[in-house]
Amino acid sequence: MTTIGIAANADEAAVQVGLKEVSRVDLLPRLKSSTGVESISSYDRTGGNDDGFSGKYSFLRKEGDGLVIADLKGPGCIYRIWTPTPTDDTMEFYFDGETTPRVSLKYRDLFLGQHPPFNEPLVGFGSGGFYSYVPMPYRISCKVIMRAKVVQFYQINYATYGSDSQVETFDPKSPEVTGEAMSHAVDLLNKTGRDLSYQVSPPGSNLKTVKSEHSLTPGSAVTLLETHKGGRIAALRISPASVLAGKGRDLLLRITWDGDAHPAVNCPAGDFFGYAWGSASMRSLLAGVDGDTAYCYFPMPFDKSARVELVSERLGSAPIVIKSEVILGDAPRRKDEGRFYAVWHRENPTTQGQPFNYVNVEGRGHLVGVTLQAQGSIPGITPFFEGDDQAWIDGKLTIHGTGSEDFFNGGWYDVPGRWEEQAAYPLSGCLLYSRPQARSGGYRLFLTDAYAFHHSLKLDMEHAPERNDYIADYVGMSYLYLENPPKTPWKLQEPKARAVIDPTRLVYNPGWYTPIHAFSMQNATLTKRAEVTDREHRYLSLEAHGENMFGEHLVSFLCNVPAAGRYKVSIEPMVGPDTCIVQLFRRERAIGDKVDTYTEKRGWGGTKLLGELDFKEGPNQVFIKLVGKNEKVAGDRLKFDLEAVVLDRLSGGAH
Repeated sequence: MTTIGIAANADEAAVQVGLKEVSRVDLLPRLKSSTGVESISSYDRTGGNDDGFSGKYSFLRKEGDGLVIADLKGPGCIYRIWTPTPTDDTMEFYFDGETTPRVSLKYRDLFLGQHPPFNEPLVGFGSGGFYSYVPMPYRISCKVIMRAKVVQFYQINYATYGSDSQVETFDPKSPEVTGEAMSHAVDLLNKTGRDLSYQVSPPGSNLKTVKSEHSLTPGSAVTLLETHKGGRIAALRISPASVLAGKGRDLLLRITWDGDAHPAVNCPAGDFFGYAWGSASMRSLLAGVDGDTAYCYFPMPFDKSARVELVSERLGSAPIVIKSEVILGDAPRRKDEGRFYAVWHRENPTTQGQPFNYVNVEGRGHLVGVTLQAQGSIPGITPFFEGDDQAWIDGKLTIHGTGSEDFFNGGWYDVPGRWEEQAAYPLSGCLLYSRPQARSGGYRLFLTDAYAFHHSLKLDMEHAPERNDYIADYVGMSYLYLENPPKTPWKLQEPKARAVIDPTRLVYNPGWYTPIHAFSMQNATLTKRAEVTDREHRYLSLEAHGENMFGEHLVSFLCNVPAAGRYKVSIEPMVGPDTCIVQLFRRERAIGDKVDTYTEKRGWGGTKLLGELDFKEGPNQVFIKLVGKNEKVAGDRLKFDLEAVVLDRLSGGAH
């Protein structure tokens, strides 16, 4: 146990609304002084899916050559601006009834970090989305105008305050915005993955580090911290992070405050640190995995006692050795602070016609983070991620988003270079995207844009473009501060109901972006095509003639599978009078029978079995050779049009 002192170098009075809020992580538990938290967005008011495509719902009214996208009454503060469709049109911010904009710049330039005070990493882009977290307070009003003919997708999150609040209108040239406050905010967000314990505790606190090492056996529990003196947890670190992995979700983190009968945190430990489907994924400012250490820097104040435990519900496994560090501050919970809670909730399956519910709680508090693991029931497609987020704050729908990846500051799922792979940023990121596995997930922290509520909060996520009609498996983590414990304690589901369920059918679409491992060394071309027969088909077309350098012409794909086992390998080809015969190979050995894709009439060939293979978890080769052509096909050209590779698991794999 080591002790570290922190000098008192900051005023303990409430920080004024604005940029100073960004860097004061120690103030995150404080109950918010805002009177309301809302957003304005381009969501389809009819309940449809035109959330910005046409621009119909992307403005309030026209003024001259501009579109008014927000007209907010103060006192208030804009905390987040997001879009996946920035343009070079001019964006203007008018404050307090002024006729000249205080801020005027190209819409795109708001997010690129090249136009102070919109500095990285408070602004940024990635995974298809562009975002700004530069607070823009206003005493009387703020009107935002786009000098454009059309605006598409956008969201603006803001809070309102009482008339007696200390809100000073945003001035891009003020000492606060250009000086130390900005430097502190930039410095904080640049520390993602690093030790934040000094900034998590109030100035003047004394910190001590409690280190421990435990052997955790199946069916037992170990205590990482137990104290009977008021204070706050400034950091929780567990290593090796790999011990928290696993598809059983059967290693639990429990945190109990002040002798309460029910723990405030009682959830799968991996999911608490942002694991996705059993593997480490999140690396955010306040929680995640860095190297082989799982970390959490959410400030956790308590009145008189705290207990942190790890509980193993694993069956028949060997003991695991766990090292932990808990950094403890000596400043007990203030009267204006909430206590930290984390809620794990799964709906498998989701309910037809009803959105997935993250959290539904009464009382006062604020939401500061969420994660989502969403898995569809139809292989090879992810339209469930068209669903919008909806926040009911104090009984009123005040926040309505435009799509699931939008909620996580992304955009354009299933598009190369955008929301289609794991990515981590300080306040948001993509946990995973896999079209073949029908999986998508994300995380988001709410610091200045916390969803503060006085009476109740209900946060939902739709699971379809409309009517919540795609059945899926949704798992959500919610991190929040509450003034008082929830009236109805949250219950954690039994181990069987928590475990990851890997899909047994996987569909890979080469016409989209299934990775190609290799194809013929010579005399061959690959082309992506789209064709309408009974429906639209997107497929990969391999055309070859003459000889290949090393035998038959070929194409090989890398198919990432979530679980090891034996799989049935099939193809869904386009067939016709000019297509060839193919066969599955592994290490130059033919697997299964030859498949002739020749037919007199052009069309879709359905599902055709190639053979069976054993696959490891992760990427595997599916190697197909063009081994001949039907006698009715003239010439020496070989043509293979492939819409999908289909893997059906026969045995093995974790459930």
